[in-house]
Amino acid sequence: MARATRMLRPAALLACLLALGGCSSLGNMMPWGGSSRPKPAELGPNVPVLGVRQAWTSQIGSTQGVALDVRVVDGTVLLASAGGEVVALNAATGADVWRTRLGVPLASGVGSDGRWTAVTAKTGELIALEGGREIWRKPLPAQAYTAPLVAGERIFVLAADRSVQAFDAATGYQLWRQQRPGEPLILRQGGVLMAVGDTLVAGLSGRLVGLNPDSGSVRWEAPLASPRGTNDVERLVEMVGHTSRVGSSLCARAFQAAVGCIDTTRGTVAWTQPASGGEGIDGDDAMLFGSEGNGSVVAWRRTDGTRAWASDRLQWRRLTAPLLLGRSVVVGDESGLVHLLSREDAAPLNRLATDGSPIAATPVVAADTLVVVTRKGGVYGFRPE
Repeated sequence: MARATRMLRPAALLACLLALGGCSSLGNMMPWGGSSRPKPAELGPNVPVLGVRQAWTSQIGSTQGVALDVRVVDGTVLLASAGGEVVALNAATGADVWRTRLGVPLASGVGSDGRWTAVTAKTGELIALEGGREIWRKPLPAQAYTAPLVAGERIFVLAADRSVQAFDAATGYQLWRQQRPGEPLILRQGGVLMAVGDTLVAGLSGRLVGLNPDSGSVRWEAPLASPRGTNDVERLVEMVGHTSRVGSSLCARAFQAAVGCIDTTRGTVAWTQPASGGEGIDGDDAMLFGSEGNGSVVAWRRTDGTRAWASDRLQWRRLTAPLLLGRSVVVGDESGLVHLLSREDAAPLNRLATDGSPIAATPVVAADTLVVVTRKGGVYGFRPE
């Protein structure tokens, strides 16, 4: 469930984020939050149209309280626990490639290019590792909930004060910092920070912003949503993590406001459509898929954003962002179930069980293995039968 924190001056902001006291939370302000949320419909018996088997399991510490983002580099899956354990797993076997305990609680998931790995801590630090060994820590001006981006021998960080910073991966030397103003509330969940060709793309408020990765200068801005309403909660607009990119077409979600696509070559908006979800999207050159805040799963046509279908089969179940995997749209829910739905009409194809705790992050695929992580720290690898 997304949460929000009030933006303050840097020192006060950091204290607020570290203590989590006096900071606003969106959890009980949503129409589906708390005891007022309708009870989900019964799912009925599972009929496995698509054969899937559990291939392996592994375990990390609890992921409760960390904005978990699971990273895939070739055949390795990198993830982290809330308590500070960072793990690289062989996606084919589930075996540890390496496992490191950092000794501090973490705020974000993992960024990695295969050589260098980075996470952010609730102590307000950026921590870098090489080959599973910690090499440096650097203080940040504010908490960071978005997984760092590691690319081009640099580590990029999107912080909660809406600053973007670049560090030398080997030494931790700060190369540049770009600061942007925004609304007084921010989300305590991962946002958009990615490389598109030779441009660094960051989600800042309701905009996708293209930056020069060498200097931090702005190349273009593409607004998908604008603040509206009469109070800070109503005016909250943030880009949420997990996007769909096909060539120069980049599609993303603005929290509780819109889904849209931009042309990254020109930095222009192709289209936007109203949408009420709080999790990211996935798709291909034809379709986009997302889960709305009420548990509906929706498909949009990538060309113009018109709705292709919507399914209420999982309504009122808190869902992850989807993963498009072959003929399936894969989403996890708060009861630890992983649903495989048909990309054509959301018909159920299979349902996979884990440990009964919420699925903690968007499912990923690596080495022909579907990998999901739970809030209890269970890591599950599934493969086609």
